[in-house]
Amino acid sequence: MIKILGEIDKLQKEINSFRPLSKNILKQLKEYYRVGLTYSSNALEGNSLTETETRIVLEDGITIGGKPIKDLYEALGHSEAYDHIYKLAKNTNILEVDIKKLHKLFYHRINENKAGKYRTEKVFIAGSKYTLPDPDKIPVLMKEFADKLKKLEQKYHPIEYAALVHKEFVFIHPFIDGNGRVARLLTNLVLLQKNYVIAIIPPVLRKDYIESLEKAHTSDGDFIEFIARTVRETQKDYLRLLR
Repeated sequence: MIKILGEIDKLQKEINSFRPLSKNILKQLKEYYRVGLTYSSNALEGNSLTETETRIVLEDGITIGGKPIKDLYEALGHSEAYDHIYKLAKNTNILEVDIKKLHKLFYHRINENKAGKYRTEKVFIAGSKYTLPDPDKIPVLMKEFADKLKKLEQKYHPIEYAALVHKEFVFIHPFIDGNGRVARLLTNLVLLQKNYVIAIIPPVLRKDYIESLEKAHTSDGDFIEFIARTVRETQKDYLRLLR
């Protein structure tokens, strides 16, 4: 773990050497990762849009024939939530209201009544041996989660902090749907707040992602290392673009 964090710090130092970047370059990078993160985060949850189709939906506003309307709504909603994490990144903290807003932006086209609101039903994660909290416990758990973020931030390396925010949130699973998407947006919000680049989890790594997250119920190590590897690979891609 110490080795990979050292590699990340070294890559970050090189990224910082290119800064400040021009407004035009920053805009292009933001759009580049908008498509990549929206496609990958949705694909991890079974969305059928390819990366090219996601780009067409987001950049050209064209619907894709034969695709479920929910898949299109997920792409558009994720794009809106993606824009919002850049606004939130200007802050030094993450509030409970910020988390609700991210879900509302992502989910409002799919179900306006449940967007940004905690679930009132019991839910299960297929393939997991761990149960999720009952809905009546969620308001208290989410308040506790938001209150402990500053302590996590002060105690851990930024990459570890980003991974733990993801884990702690998704184990509460406060919304009826879209929890994985919001968890990955929160991870990236932390990274942006700490001046790192967007981290993308490729759909091909879905099995490793789920397995490491399942292990995190008893030990955080594998999941933190998994997130660290995705940060490192995205840093390398970022540097490739800058060079």
